[in-house]
Amino acid sequence: MRAPQLFTPRLELRHPAKEDYLDYARLWSDPDVIRYLGGQPRDNQDSWLTLARQAGFWGLLGYGYWTVRRRSDGAYLGEVGFADYQRGLTPDLSGRPEAGWVLARRYWGQGYASEAVRAMHDWMDETCPGPSHCVIEPDHEVSIHLAQKFGYQDVSACDYKGQPIIIFERQQPAASGD
Repeated sequence: MRAPQLFTPRLELRHPAKEDYLDYARLWSDPDVIRYLGGQPRDNQDSWLTLARQAGFWGLLGYGYWTVRRRSDGAYLGEVGFADYQRGLTPDLSGRPEAGWVLARRYWGQGYASEAVRAMHDWMDETCPGPSHCVIEPDHEVSIHLAQKFGYQDVSACDYKGQPIIIFERQQPAASGD
């Protein structure tokens, strides 16, 4: 299975492709971008494996990550989507979609993250109804705000690989009884 192509007024969300590799490598090597995502810049091999993993989730799970590009000029903005990382946390999150998002620094503060995260949740709510969760480091206030904007609520705090994290959960919004 491949990611469905999604469009917003400014963005295209599409299946990750090998042509995205150099963009992934730049994104995941930026210390500002990864500050709250484990804190260690990824080398070229790890960036390649991230790209392959994001593409592979679709075939394994029926959901995954999208590459986000700006429609006006094709600029690479980052990636958003869902995964099942089998993290081994308590509470156990395995088997449920875990939302995630990351944008290149030069696109922060322009509303692109909200636009992309809305599109991915609209797709998930229609295609794979049910709860989802996300895992965010407690100091990442911008990401926490974005999660809360889309209905995620703090349900637990724990450590993951020696780093404190907060687990957030989102229930699918009720249908609007039109």
